[in-house]
Amino acid sequence: MINRHASTYILSHPLAFALQVLKGFRANQGLLLAGAVAYYSLLSIVPLLMLVVVALSHVIAQDELLQTIGHYLEWLVPGQSKAIVAEVAHFLNNRGVIGWLLLLTMLFFSSLAFTVLENAMSVIFIHRVAIRRRHFLISAVLPYCYILCLGIGILLITLVAGSLQVMGEESVRFLRHDWGLEGVSGVLLYLLGLAGEILVLSSIYLVMPVGRLSITHALIGGVTAALLWEIARHVLVWYFSTLSQVNIVYGSMTTAIVVMFSLEIGATLLLLGAQVISEYERVARGGEEDKPLALTT
Repeated sequence: MINRHASTYILSHPLAFALQVLKGFRANQGLLLAGAVAYYSLLSIVPLLMLVVVALSHVIAQDELLQTIGHYLEWLVPGQSKAIVAEVAHFLNNRGVIGWLLLLTMLFFSSLAFTVLENAMSVIFIHRVAIRRRHFLISAVLPYCYILCLGIGILLITLVAGSLQVMGEESVRFLRHDWGLEGVSGVLLYLLGLAGEILVLSSIYLVMPVGRLSITHALIGGVTAALLWEIARHVLVWYFSTLSQVNIVYGSMTTAIVVMFSLEIGATLLLLGAQVISEYERVARGGEEDKPLALTT
């Protein structure tokens, strides 16, 4: 539900509110938190994709699954999805050697990013933690619930994307001319990815912080973060394809560095969106003139 007092204050003092957000983000050591989230995301992304692909390959053809994952993984790590998909494909070709110990280890590493993200959110929303803490069992189970939901999401996206690609090969005869549907299919694939991105980000804002956040606020945060990331993603693609000399500087470490850099920017935008919601809640409580709570070390 939109708070009228908070909305009026933000519309009347947008620069002051933006400054409060940046001050709160700095006080909470937002860049340090984003670095931690990015690092553990780098550790989690490959085993997570391996587990998802191994599970879904019993339902969907492996090549189709890898193609869909590679297409949408490009949204998360621009220019580096092929290297990650190649590692996942190599693992699939040797999945006969997977034991229970390796499976449990991969599951543990897959959950690290979500655990660290939850901890980062507790710092951003420290005013909630001061009132109510989440039970440790819920915090322990939450990452694995997210892994399950992501697997289901990838399954649905793969099925829909496959249908859209088939549609793109068709044509419609109109005014004595055959009109290909490839362009329509491409637009729908992009919108499908954007919708999935918004839903994932909104679910993070809705579930990860302690306490209850309205769906409206979560969707606003998800849409804003998704649009900001789309801008950042296109800038990254342009930069790495035209100006960057990172491959000369880092050599064989280029892929890891570029992925880490992309994840760092994504995590920063994600946590900055959370800080906006946190400041909005503070203003809604009538604390626009108060100093925001921050983590003390």
